[in-house]
Amino acid sequence: MNNLIPIIIPSYEPDERLIDLLEDLVKREISPVIIVNDGSDEKYDEYFVRAKNIISSQGGVILKHDINRGKGKALKTAFSYCLENYPDMIGVITADSDGQHTPDCILKVKNSLIENPNSLILGVRDFDDKSVPRNSRLGNKITVKVFKFFTGLSISDTQTGLRGISKEFMNELLFVPGDRFEFETKMLVETKDKYDIEEVEIKTVYDSVENHTTHFDPFKDSIRIYKIFGAMFLKFLVSSLSSCVIDILLFAIFCQVNESLFSGVYDVFISAIEARVISATYNFLINYIFVFRSKESRTLAMVKYALLAAIQMFISATATAGLVYLTAESLEVVMKVIVDVTLFFISYYIQHEFVYRSRRKKA
Repeated sequence: MNNLIPIIIPSYEPDERLIDLLEDLVKREISPVIIVNDGSDEKYDEYFVRAKNIISSQGGVILKHDINRGKGKALKTAFSYCLENYPDMIGVITADSDGQHTPDCILKVKNSLIENPNSLILGVRDFDDKSVPRNSRLGNKITVKVFKFFTGLSISDTQTGLRGISKEFMNELLFVPGDRFEFETKMLVETKDKYDIEEVEIKTVYDSVENHTTHFDPFKDSIRIYKIFGAMFLKFLVSSLSSCVIDILLFAIFCQVNESLFSGVYDVFISAIEARVISATYNFLINYIFVFRSKESRTLAMVKYALLAAIQMFISATATAGLVYLTAESLEVVMKVIVDVTLFFISYYIQHEFVYRSRRKKA
């Protein structure tokens, strides 16, 4: 059986830690190693010359960007090279050049990819370990919860650079937008309803808690990552608001049409139902196709959507009436806004986790 799995290491302005890692990999015959020099300054050329001398004996190569283009772009460059030059490979392992990923950890991820060739393998760190810088611990805990809310995926280390990626998934990732650190987050999002995720616990290695260096910009790169979640939620917001506008406009039109057909308040009642059926259908289709890009059966998703809508309508009416009763105030509109805004966020989570999510059977 062919177990060819190249090791990809994107590198920007490396230091001695890259050389140490490469020497260990060569000693363990973990190869071939593909390094991407992501536009490092010329003063770092000596490291890449030494790196080439170390890895070339086992088929390793160094690719180069003329300017710094970001970790995501470096990974895509390496993906393209590997897909063209190693057509029989299972996939690749991506690792960082700063010494955080040991050969033993890389081997653990490699073995997991061999056992699960259709999954994304993540080498996850223990963020309760005291050797992890405090900012990293806090940042990961927040990101994990935010990521879970917006995607429904439970991942214990969303920013790990040690990953096992199948050849099939690599082909898809070449077309995923994002050239910097946000690309790794988008990679996780792209697995939903398509690929299983397997987590492999790895050592938590930092050269110094106080002096650990990284090219991750806590401000700029965090903004890029959280923009992914914001964009996802914005599409849901636009879908909801546009369906609301359609509902109101159709209600006004149907009231004019039905006024002469029904007596009393029946025209209002029937107009409201007609408008809601059409606007709800529109909202379902927009969410199914564009917002959540669902792989679920359309019929099954529609049934689940209708069930959610009915439950949400009942809870909205009941909770609003209850709040008005408990406060003994004539603030019906205010109470309804509070209830519906709360339900709006809950509905987002339920829709991506229940309504539109396809429950794939593991191979």
